[in-house]
Amino acid sequence: MNQAFIFPPGATVGLPINGIDAAFPVRRVYCVGRNYAAHAREMGFDPDREPPFFFCKPNDAASIVPVPAGVTVELPYPSLTENYHYEIELVVAIGKAGRDIAVEDAAQHIFGYAVGLDMTRRDLQMRMREAGRPWEIGKAFDYSAPIGPITPLAECGAIDAGAIALDVDGKTVQSSDVTHLIWNVRETIAQLSTLFELQPGDLIMTGTPEGVGAVVRGQAMTGSVAGLTPISVKVV
Repeated sequence: MNQAFIFPPGATVGLPINGIDAAFPVRRVYCVGRNYAAHAREMGFDPDREPPFFFCKPNDAASIVPVPAGVTVELPYPSLTENYHYEIELVVAIGKAGRDIAVEDAAQHIFGYAVGLDMTRRDLQMRMREAGRPWEIGKAFDYSAPIGPITPLAECGAIDAGAIALDVDGKTVQSSDVTHLIWNVRETIAQLSTLFELQPGDLIMTGTPEGVGAVVRGQAMTGSVAGLTPISVKVV
């Protein structure tokens, strides 16, 4: 039975996939908070290995994609903020459904990896945090998750190590290694799957290293993770 809608439903966001003509349909965007110790410290927290915490962005937060390789895409400066921050992240694309996934089985659920930016209205996020309220207005706004092309797992292999970095106007502002994740990719998938049933099309933004900071209109950012296609965006 075909269901009628009172107005046309929104289009599915599709990420480009290296070497494949078809796109990756984005279902949900999960984000891991404070998953690099040095970043946790710069945000005023003393990191330990308690279970990770998660927040979400809507799938259309990635709606400026596709971000083709070698092309700089314009990223609109959001409203109601004077402290617009970058956060470079390794993104995991889920290709197989699962709940209560064991750590040793987690790799079977990975379709591939990409480079993404968890853009943040930091002033609004901090205001909500201080008031004990949810972060959505600081994290889940329009265009807050630009993500580059996905590299399939079969092409890049499991990413347990490798440089992760972000340049702003040619200057390196974030530089670390995926080995510094407090919870690695497989552990994150396992933990997240106890809270939600993961489905094909889900994305997991695995956290950002230290060095987060503000960008303004006119600045260009280039993010990279070793072995993956970089992402380049310009704030307008």
